[in-house]
Amino acid sequence: MTTATASLTAAIAAAAQPLTGARADYDALLDLVGDAHYVLLGEATHGTHEFYEERARITQRLIRDKGFNAVAVEADWPDAYRANCYVRGDEKDADAVQALGGFQRFPSWMWRNTDVADFVEWLRGHNALFDTAQRVGFYGLDLYSMFTSIQEVLRYLEKVDPNAAGLARQRYACFDHYYEDSQHYGYATGIGMSESCEQGVIAQLQELQQRAFDYVQADGGHAEDAFFYAQQNARLVKNAEEYYRTMFRGRVSSWNLRDKHMAETLDALSRHLSRGGQQAKIVVWEHNSHIGDARATEMGDAGEWNVGELVRGAYGDDARLIGFSTYDGWVTAASEWDGPAERKRVRPGMPDSYEEVLHRVGMPRFFLALNTSGRARDALMKSRLERAIGVIYLPRTERQSHYFSAEMPRQFDAVIHIDTTTAVQPLDPTSGWHTGEPPETYPEGV
Repeated sequence: MTTATASLTAAIAAAAQPLTGARADYDALLDLVGDAHYVLLGEATHGTHEFYEERARITQRLIRDKGFNAVAVEADWPDAYRANCYVRGDEKDADAVQALGGFQRFPSWMWRNTDVADFVEWLRGHNALFDTAQRVGFYGLDLYSMFTSIQEVLRYLEKVDPNAAGLARQRYACFDHYYEDSQHYGYATGIGMSESCEQGVIAQLQELQQRAFDYVQADGGHAEDAFFYAQQNARLVKNAEEYYRTMFRGRVSSWNLRDKHMAETLDALSRHLSRGGQQAKIVVWEHNSHIGDARATEMGDAGEWNVGELVRGAYGDDARLIGFSTYDGWVTAASEWDGPAERKRVRPGMPDSYEEVLHRVGMPRFFLALNTSGRARDALMKSRLERAIGVIYLPRTERQSHYFSAEMPRQFDAVIHIDTTTAVQPLDPTSGWHTGEPPETYPEGV
């Protein structure tokens, strides 16, 4: 080990707060949060048990000790809203597993897993101690649910204004011949094979917004919440239509549209929940690539922005961005889009990557603040490779598929490193998930 490497390792070790499972584990994190109203909790993969587990622990403390009243996740709005109804006391679903039943689209394991089910049950139990106005909600920020959201808009209008529902059905009929295949719609309109449905979805959102007062007055109990839910579905349809239309033009434009939608949904949710003079306090669960500030990464250099950058731009010091990291272990991921969930080995972090640097500290798991100047922050400011594993993991092309350059202290206010991690368990695991992937020498090594 070189002198520079030893010095860096010692600086991080001196600043790191070991995480042992004790209740006081996240005292330093709550001190860092202070009076902030937005705490964004990341994950280095979409399929790691410990990331879900620790985010739940942190969120429970933010709810109990800091008065946070909403959890917003990287999930589709209508599917998460079903879970929201459950945690707030709705009896339509018998338990958390049923309440998460809307998450059927790939990758279902992101939210239909045992850790999320446990957290949803905890949240329902917590909410049962309080009246309706004080209960904590569970919401989705993403925009993939275009066809489900169309049905939810129609369902709402059929209840409050059947004539408007008929007109909305005519507008949305533009999508009918795509058989609920969003990507087929995007491809056909993107290459000019078919006219877009843009004008119809914009008109539908505008009309719904213009009739807000009438609809809220005409509806029964919880009228404002019901209208807000419908309005966000209509806005999602508009943004998803544009997203799918642009996704074949290049990664930057579609990525930016998606993250802009998520940031706008967070802002709308904050305003909706801030009624009565009490500003909402929201915890966000998303991948590091969404909640870390893109300006500190090569994503930003390529013209991409993300939720973390937009939130910092909108709220400044009222937001905290917390990243997660792992060196090796196991992860739940697919080998291709729409493929089955597999339990895959996570390769050790690449030499001199942030994962390998944090691994050298020698602690099984720790919290490291990065928001104030100090030896550790200054030493980590050098741009390094950082790993991002999404719903697909391709270890054979890991450098090209999963690493990007970043300056971690500018990207996050703090990072939580868990050296060796395990795969999140889907609620509906396949036999392939239980088996796990074979060694990389298979079949030669048999």
